[in-house]
Amino acid sequence: MKKLATIFGLTAVLAIAATSAFAANQVRISQVYGGGGSASAGPTYNVDYVEIFNSGATPVNVGGWTIEYGSATGSWGSSASNIFTFPANTFIQPCKYLLVASSVPSAGGGTLPLTPDFTFTIAASATNGKVALFNAVNTNLACGLELPGTLVDKVSFGSGNCSEVAATGVLSTTTGAVRNNGGVTDTDNNSLDFTVTTAPVPHNAASPANTACLATPTVNKTWGSLKSIYR
Repeated sequence: MKKLATIFGLTAVLAIAATSAFAANQVRISQVYGGGGSASAGPTYNVDYVEIFNSGATPVNVGGWTIEYGSATGSWGSSASNIFTFPANTFIQPCKYLLVASSVPSAGGGTLPLTPDFTFTIAASATNGKVALFNAVNTNLACGLELPGTLVDKVSFGSGNCSEVAATGVLSTTTGAVRNNGGVTDTDNNSLDFTVTTAPVPHNAASPANTACLATPTVNKTWGSLKSIYR
């Protein structure tokens, strides 16, 4: 009986762990474009933007969560302008997106093909840097010193440190980091999960749901098998 109880107990622990891991990874960064507004380098868009994606089957309340920018070797949220906080009771729907972009368009580049859901004051590097999604504010904290349990996802590009395994490629005023399969792919390796894409096309809350997400489980090397079972 003790052995059976132990097995059941272990199963329960695995189920809880799988559920927790799935909840933590259900929402992730799906696009980053930092080349907005350059007056001399022919940018695709006149604003920077970050897109997030909900890979799960349930809505997620991201109210109070933050998008935080860091320079290539700098801290997360080194100033208030590098932190965007989602308003209370902001939900991202299953297999859908939210788009946050610069609040003040610059002279160079075209307008986004759709309206951002929110605006921020982040001015990202067009080439090298990093962006993180947290479930609580992390103010001016270096890589590795994030508040425990608050880091949801991160992507580094170019020479940006603090990547998931390895950074994706260097970006430019005409390219963005785009998570593969419309945001579905998540192997916890930025260099494998993202493609440097010319003239990336962002999505907002009104964009159609990702059909690949609706049809297939999330792929994740770390927790993929467990998350697929408990999805």
